[in-house]
Amino acid sequence: MATSVRSAGQAQVHEELRRALGQQVRQLRLDRGLTLEEVASRSGCSLGSLSQLERGLGNPSFATLVRISHALRVSVGQLVELGRDGQDVVSPVVRKQERRRFNPHNSVPGDGTLYELLTPDFDRALEVIYLHVPPGSSTETTPFVHEGEESGYIVKGTHEVHIDGTLHVLKPGDSISYASTKPHWYRNPGKETVEAIWIITPPTF
Repeated sequence: MATSVRSAGQAQVHEELRRALGQQVRQLRLDRGLTLEEVASRSGCSLGSLSQLERGLGNPSFATLVRISHALRVSVGQLVELGRDGQDVVSPVVRKQERRRFNPHNSVPGDGTLYELLTPDFDRALEVIYLHVPPGSSTETTPFVHEGEESGYIVKGTHEVHIDGTLHVLKPGDSISYASTKPHWYRNPGKETVEAIWIITPPTF
């Protein structure tokens, strides 16, 4: 009986969060004078899935939230920042042990790929990410296309950056900049872990 009650309580919490997220997305869309059709076109998400999301019925993946946040020109952090009153004081410093980890490309769990957010969680114009990419890791199956620009700097290893069908091989000390509106994906073809710093604007998180 206790388990059933707990499960029912968790389901209710999840439903409330989905409803709050839907209201947040709808309000941000209306604040920007955008129609559902316009957000669908900008994000690459279907009109039906966006409509469901705004009604609190969707269960979007992180990648979907990234696309929607770019379409609305906000960070994912702002998109899911539910119920904050704006009074919180957030430190501009991010300690090494406090870096937020996330998975923008839905990498295979356990493959060693690691994305660490170097910028703090408050409203900002860009985000900085530290990447740890193990040998053989690739995001070819989940290329990104979104608004904004990106720049990357390779600290260690050899990294392939594929932009709109063109391959760029980067070594330590190399950097690259490109429009995020072009399909892009990455692969580590070497035998050592790639470490790199990526800067993205507008921020995804």
